[in-house]
Amino acid sequence: MAVPPSAPLPSSPFYLRRQTSCPQCSWGMEENAVASVGCREPPGPPRAVAVPCFGISVDQDDILPGALRLIQELRPHWRPEQVQTKRFTDGMTNKLLACYVEEDMRDCVLVRVYGERTELLVDRENEVRNFQLLQEHGCAPKLYCTFQNGLCYEYMPGMALGPEHIGEPRLFSLSADVPKVEVLEGELAWLKEHLSQLDSPVVFCHNDLLCKNIIYDSTKGHVRFIDYEYADYNYQAYDIGNHFNEFAGVNEVDYCRYPSRETQLLWLHDYLQAQKGTAVTPREVQKLYVQVNKFALASHFFWALWALIQNQYSTIDFDFLRYAVIRFNQYFKVKPQVSALEMPK
Repeated sequence: MAVPPSAPLPSSPFYLRRQTSCPQCSWGMEENAVASVGCREPPGPPRAVAVPCFGISVDQDDILPGALRLIQELRPHWRPEQVQTKRFTDGMTNKLLACYVEEDMRDCVLVRVYGERTELLVDRENEVRNFQLLQEHGCAPKLYCTFQNGLCYEYMPGMALGPEHIGEPRLFSLSADVPKVEVLEGELAWLKEHLSQLDSPVVFCHNDLLCKNIIYDSTKGHVRFIDYEYADYNYQAYDIGNHFNEFAGVNEVDYCRYPSRETQLLWLHDYLQAQKGTAVTPREVQKLYVQVNKFALASHFFWALWALIQNQYSTIDFDFLRYAVIRFNQYFKVKPQVSALEMPK
């Protein structure tokens, strides 16, 4: 994470790349930029993100057909017969439909259809700009697209509060930013206890293998590492887990790029085979897989703390505080599933 970010787009936070616009999308967002849709929370200075705009109008009285057309654009790998829906009926201005294929709704698209003639009261162009600005600062869900009479965005799991909740001090005084010191102290103690039991060997590590620190010479077929300021002896699984975390990028972090289990197993097999010089057993690969993903938690924790220190003292133009929050968020997000991984017998 030691490489400073590239320069932001030369524009205001409200900058939107103009291409073909759909009839009622006067802000002129890109119509076919679906490939740019990924996970939210890019760090660094505010950057404009092109949002797809589709020339689709959804019938307020029969939302499903139009919603499925949008899903075909946003999630082309979903089979239409597998798409499940859920109506939310609390809103008084718009109509809201959730579309998903897995019961846990981990990947869920919310389709919001504007109420009839609500544009007389609501500036929809300004609404989208505000949505983007808040998203860029980690305060709003991912905006997937707009269409002629609505927009699609990321589902945020949780409970919609009622009147009986909003007066509770534990809710209105809750901070969603950097965890408190006592929480961090507890997590650090947990990491020490949990990771020390994994029996990962101590080796000489680079400790900062992000993409920009890896140089590939295509003419010779050579891969070389640069920037050794963090190099030292460390746990083998930490260095690999940290490298896997860096698949997500630095300036625009997208943890959808974190390597899949299949990719990791191939990578780890080749690594062990090169290290041993002999055949590798599936058990050896699985053991390293568990070690690496558990030590990846320590990587998130370390770079989050590093970013807090940088935020206090660095003169580099980078939003270190926001980056710290992103790494802490990912740590707490993946901790339950990573903790459940068991070493092979």
